[in-house]
Amino acid sequence: MIPTLRLLLLLLPGAVFIAGAVLARPLIWLAVIYFLAVIALVITDLFLSTRPDQIEAERINDTRLSLGANNLVTVLLANKSARPVQFTLRDEYPYQFPADAQFISGAIPAYDVFEALYHLRPIRRGDYNFGAINLRYRSQLQTFTRQVRYPSAATVKVYPNVLEIRKYDLLARKGLLFELGLRQARIYGVGTEFERLREYTTDDEFRRINWKATARRGKPIAAEYETERSQYVVCAIDTGRLMRPPIGDLAKLDYVINASLLLSYVVSLKGDHVGLLTFADDVEAYLAPRRGKSQFYRMLETLYNVQFQLVESDYARALSYLSLKNKRRSLIVVFTDLVTLDAARPLIANLARLARRHLPLCVTISDPNITRLSGRRPDDSSAIYQRAVAETLIDERQVILDTLNRSGVMTLDVPADKLGVGVINAYLELKAKGKL
Repeated sequence: MIPTLRLLLLLLPGAVFIAGAVLARPLIWLAVIYFLAVIALVITDLFLSTRPDQIEAERINDTRLSLGANNLVTVLLANKSARPVQFTLRDEYPYQFPADAQFISGAIPAYDVFEALYHLRPIRRGDYNFGAINLRYRSQLQTFTRQVRYPSAATVKVYPNVLEIRKYDLLARKGLLFELGLRQARIYGVGTEFERLREYTTDDEFRRINWKATARRGKPIAAEYETERSQYVVCAIDTGRLMRPPIGDLAKLDYVINASLLLSYVVSLKGDHVGLLTFADDVEAYLAPRRGKSQFYRMLETLYNVQFQLVESDYARALSYLSLKNKRRSLIVVFTDLVTLDAARPLIANLARLARRHLPLCVTISDPNITRLSGRRPDDSSAIYQRAVAETLIDERQVILDTLNRSGVMTLDVPADKLGVGVINAYLELKAKGKL
């Protein structure tokens, strides 16, 4: 128990009586009586106040938190006493994460429940731990403050951002995927899988007329076809040193993992096979392409604790391994980064070799700091130098991308916040055009 300011002020006159006892001896008895009265008041307050066992605390949160997203955590406080409780709450969430509320204050009515809400934003994947729930509340007569610790230790795993996948599902059901920036890339008539029958228009190809349906209905009927299913997509993720630099709170690798999982989920919904390869100076993990949501969950478990390595990535070893394991023509989405043309030559050579059998797509994250510096108006010599360096880096990056394009490799260079949407749009467009 912690004494309050009210109790300290109540004790102050007793100190005055004791000091006065030096001049008037009988005042010492008055001080004793006064202190006994204050003690009686505190004891009375102790009996009147809500006991710690009359308050229950429980934490509710997902066992899988999403990286880089605001994850809701709810602390339920149940008051089983007949008196309301004014409180201040501090939850022992993992210290590595920023939260939007460190202390939460409120009041729990008698025989009622209070929901304390806050959000955690994990910035690294892996395993973490919650601690106890700490509660402070004033006594009924406000002579002391109780501090109670409710054991609530729990382990939590930080996964790549699965909240974006839930958002995609919700918008897909409502037909509002354009709000994510996704383009409608479904092109009827290009594929060979039957979709539906409809009236013939002058824009349709003559060979699309369904003569049996035309004879039955007495007017021209055309058949619509959609792009084929059961195609193959493989996400190859570079975990070398180039994926370590952060963009905001998250490393480039984290953005890449979030984007690859969102792409894999969409690929699964489209009925295609999806696989995974992670590599640095050697191949770390490989999942052969499969269909269905179970494959997505395998990828999630594989990627949730993948960390970058301070080594140079061996593109030759990784892409040769992938060619050996995956013989069927596939869309190979390589997530990596580019620095200089000399450093990128192994990547260019091996992706060009891969393009003979497969359809490679090299995906990189543009650096917002370099883009910002190249467009900023310089006001001193230092700013001029920074802009010159930024423009040189952008020009060299563009040379690498152009070299890849001339080698038959598609490229996608987008900001980190547009990475997932950009990759999905590229996949849907390639699928709609029948390039897979």
